[in-house]
Amino acid sequence: MAGVLPDGDPVPADGSLPPGVAETAGSRGFAVYVHVPFCASRCGYCDFNTYTASELGGGVSRDTYVDTVLAELQLGKSLINPKRVDTVFVGGGTPTLLSADDLGRILAAVDDAWGLSPDAEVTTEANPESVDAGYLRRLRSHGFNRISLGMQSASPAVLRILDRQHTAGRAPAAALEAREAGFEHVNLDLIYGTPGETADDFAASLAAVVGAGVDHVSAYALIVEDGTRMAGRMRRGEMPYPSDDVAADRYLAAEAALTAADFGWYEVSNWATSAAARCRHNLLYWTGADWWGLGPGAHSHVGGVRWWNVKHPSAYAKRLADGVSPGHAREVLSDEDRRMEDIMLRVRLREGIPLARVDAVGAKQALADGLLERSAYEDGNLILTLRGRLLADAVIRDVV
Repeated sequence: MAGVLPDGDPVPADGSLPPGVAETAGSRGFAVYVHVPFCASRCGYCDFNTYTASELGGGVSRDTYVDTVLAELQLGKSLINPKRVDTVFVGGGTPTLLSADDLGRILAAVDDAWGLSPDAEVTTEANPESVDAGYLRRLRSHGFNRISLGMQSASPAVLRILDRQHTAGRAPAAALEAREAGFEHVNLDLIYGTPGETADDFAASLAAVVGAGVDHVSAYALIVEDGTRMAGRMRRGEMPYPSDDVAADRYLAAEAALTAADFGWYEVSNWATSAAARCRHNLLYWTGADWWGLGPGAHSHVGGVRWWNVKHPSAYAKRLADGVSPGHAREVLSDEDRRMEDIMLRVRLREGIPLARVDAVGAKQALADGLLERSAYEDGNLILTLRGRLLADAVIRDVV
């Protein structure tokens, strides 16, 4: 389970936003995120706000969860009226532990509340073992057109270290089933740098991804979060901590293999076969759009106001049953907050950011260090080189 939520200003019982904010909703694009907090088992590295059956306690269940989410959606409908919903993303947890019909109910309710754009991108995450061909066809019939499957690795040994439940070949097979079911876009997630993973293990994972015929790949270095089972094992000396040097080697291997397979990076950790295959939902996050997050622990942002819901599903359900906003706290971002966050996110994008919006001295030094593309710099834009992507956090620190 995730750690303690951050503090902030109180959220009004009715969830109302500061004067003038609601009217701006969706002016820079609008997304809906739906959090499904259920998991069949807990992976050793995971600190997401998710719960197995034994961790849930009373007051909430899979059977009643959709109705609870729809109650929050009705609250949102009463507070804001964006022109349209550009993207919907159902994450978790394991959203596909709910039935395809339940996920379809949520999507239909979002459309009824705020109206889906005719070309809306509609994604759900899924663990490969939680779906089959029939489930995927049913999900597609409800309007989902993109799926993101948690593959993590093609190595059985690495999957065991990560406490993943699926077999090594299941994720590519599920990706092929999704294509056959009519999904327009399919993503596979990889984690690299797991202790015990070899270069050959990761090469096999990349080959499996390419062979699955997906049009999007996300690849992230393993991060060991405090409080997880994996962190405890490392603290006790049962396994080594991840190596930064190994992670850099794995990233370079990913870039080489994916580029050779006609993928192009568009965010430091994300590659797609075309502009149409890029995750539009995440791009809305990264470019300062508005979104409403439904579910326990979900975060939302409208017009510079950011808030987050109470974490536990039981507390979330009780608030909504009592007719009270599930918001735990919120913050109003200053102009400087928004400027800094915009830089932190846009520097990681292939399109980069205009030099006029960043610190000139820091950008000049990053260029001298080979971290920025010179031609883009001369045209007034900051775009990372491959080496710059490896050191993106350092670049960001220097240019904010």
